[in-house]
Amino acid sequence: MKYYDYVIVGSGIAGLYSALLAKEYGSVLIITKGGIEDCNTRHAQGGIAAAIGKNDSPELHYNDTIKAGAGLCNPEAVTILVNEAPDRIIDLIKYGVPFDTLEGEIALAREAAHCVPRILHAGGDATGEYIEDSLSRQVRMSAVTVLEYCLATEIVIDKGEVKGVKATDFRSGISEEYECRFVILATGGAGRLYKYTTNSDTATGDGIALAYRSGAEITDMEFIQFHPTALRLPGVWPFLITEAVRGEGGILRNVEGYRFMPDYAAEGELAPRDIVARSIVTEMRKTGSDRVFLDVTHLPSLQITTRFPHIYRFCMDHGLDITKGLIPVAPAAHYLMGGVKVNTWGETNIRGLFAAGETACTGVHGANRLASNSLLEVVVFSKRIIEKTRMAENPTASPKTPEANCHYLNTKVISDNTPVLNLPNLQSLLWDEVGIVRTGDNLRRAAGVLAAWQNILPQPTDRTSHELSALVLNARLVAEAALLREESRGAHYRTDFPDTSPDWQRHTVFKTAK
Repeated sequence: MKYYDYVIVGSGIAGLYSALLAKEYGSVLIITKGGIEDCNTRHAQGGIAAAIGKNDSPELHYNDTIKAGAGLCNPEAVTILVNEAPDRIIDLIKYGVPFDTLEGEIALAREAAHCVPRILHAGGDATGEYIEDSLSRQVRMSAVTVLEYCLATEIVIDKGEVKGVKATDFRSGISEEYECRFVILATGGAGRLYKYTTNSDTATGDGIALAYRSGAEITDMEFIQFHPTALRLPGVWPFLITEAVRGEGGILRNVEGYRFMPDYAAEGELAPRDIVARSIVTEMRKTGSDRVFLDVTHLPSLQITTRFPHIYRFCMDHGLDITKGLIPVAPAAHYLMGGVKVNTWGETNIRGLFAAGETACTGVHGANRLASNSLLEVVVFSKRIIEKTRMAENPTASPKTPEANCHYLNTKVISDNTPVLNLPNLQSLLWDEVGIVRTGDNLRRAAGVLAAWQNILPQPTDRTSHELSALVLNARLVAEAALLREESRGAHYRTDFPDTSPDWQRHTVFKTAK
């Protein structure tokens, strides 16, 4: 059995940044199921938020974040986020991240629900890719050990404390156990649950499934953020059209050419993402179309090609010149606000087990993430995880949620009419019945089908079957949390409970039944 001080599962920004910090205090192993650069991070176009502008402040950033979170943000976590942001930006610059500049200063853009420009970007619209490449380059040059094409299959727990991780190399078929002091889960979200998603193939909820099966608490899984504007072209993956396009002046029009967002929100195209996504769904239904259009043809061509080179090139490769023609878009699953429940030090309720990035739920995002706060959350709380591991001789644990406030997956809800279990059917079920607009009847049907599927799942033997098993578990957590929350709040909208209720200004927490 091999020993490391830190075992980090995942190689996105959360995993890489944590590894670079942890290597100063002990031996580090990264386990990643693909290559080190295969992650969701590189799809992050918009940027990273930080109050570094002359007309900005942590207080303004705090207010915008709290407002977007619809009453469910953890104020302590948000305070930490906005105050530590400038120092974490300095860290990224030291690691070689080339943020875009204008006249010698870091360029700042504005996105929806931000009151001032505060979004740093790199390569125009390739921020995630630039950060990922910078950090992975540093990791490859360091003493960090990286196991690529290996899947973590179990967290080893003994007497409530982490002891190691079991992983399988699917190229050789060999499984090994790696003993450690600390495990950091950084596997990203579960965007592959949905038929239309901006996420990469790697986003299958692996870390959340590992944590849940180990006895860790999972919270706020009903809050899935659907990005309003993903490219909708026949045969083309739902390529993200960053919110920054609307921040630069992009206008949303329905298929009849009508600019509709002012009818739904005073902020127009810069309304919070959940409002824009539902407004688009309503317009699509009104017009009998599967898309609306994002119009930037009124903006200078040079502004579009230099600010959004990645988007411009991608669309041109598919026969669309966005400086002259409208961009067909529709909502797609984008980000998971919930995840493994952690405190402000990234600790779970299991000693030595931490979670970071989209895998974790720090309480920063509440019911609806403020644009470009996700990359910031990664670096702020990953830093705090490593600080916490240095504070005491023995690992600690976050306080457990009282039993009266916990929920358990309903093993009695079984569907009588269950379709064949495969990834396309799972994704269609989630999109149709646990999607942007929800109803109790649809959620109950989905919960029953998912419970039936989980009952017939065979023991996983390869990467594909492990991922499907993780996705089914994540889907159950999402559906049953959404069924429990009998209100509409942030990204969670139910037509049978369309109002926000003060009785539900609380969190849903799931854990395994004893």
